[in-house]
Amino acid sequence: MSHRIALAALLALVLPTALAQSSATPPVAPPPPKPPAFTLAPLPYPHEALEPVIDTRTMQIHHGKHHQAYVDNLNRAVAADASLQGLSLEALMARMSKLPDAVRNNGGGHWNHDFFWRTMTRPGQGGAPSAALAAAIDRDFGSLDKFKAAFRAAGAGRFGSGWAWLIVGADGKLKVTSTPNQDNPLMDLVAERGAPLLGNDVWEHAYYLQYQNRRGDYLDAWWQVVDWSVVSQRYAAAIADKRG
Repeated sequence: MSHRIALAALLALVLPTALAQSSATPPVAPPPPKPPAFTLAPLPYPHEALEPVIDTRTMQIHHGKHHQAYVDNLNRAVAADASLQGLSLEALMARMSKLPDAVRNNGGGHWNHDFFWRTMTRPGQGGAPSAALAAAIDRDFGSLDKFKAAFRAAGAGRFGSGWAWLIVGADGKLKVTSTPNQDNPLMDLVAERGAPLLGNDVWEHAYYLQYQNRRGDYLDAWWQVVDWSVVSQRYAAAIADKRG
């Protein structure tokens, strides 16, 4: 009898607890982490596509290491400031004078490189400027060769690291400009703002494995991979935007 009493007492203690546990609300799983604000898009062509103008290893490092680092650092900078979250790259460029250097350097680096990759195509497949762009080049530079010479001078003359650009200025005319580091013509802090049509990266990581200190040779060879159809589309869009 005593055993039955002891068992009954044990069940009286255990069953309510077990029933309570079985009816309790299961623990809520933590929400999944937010996706990063910005991501690295794949190249629009294989790494080896720009050979022999830009070698495969340079493309692998430039895109997979350098560009990825700009994206990662930009995401960290944006995550740290609630006022920046949800803004596009272009919106960041337009207010860059008020933003931290981490956003300026890495936001510029991300935008510039994304623009750069899409400016290029396989050697021999870049075509020629559209009739409208060719006419604007002749009007503002005298000829395509004179434009290329001005662009080369801007890239070769950029001390240290930076970019050479072809832009549509506020007056609708074409201009060659150059910016230091990862600045670009969309930023509200550069000397000459405008709509970028063409940009070439003259940081050493863009060419040093193949060209070493011969930046001029890199600039000369680069025309072989410029996708003029893309540049012409950008020009048409920029002119249409100005006409409103």
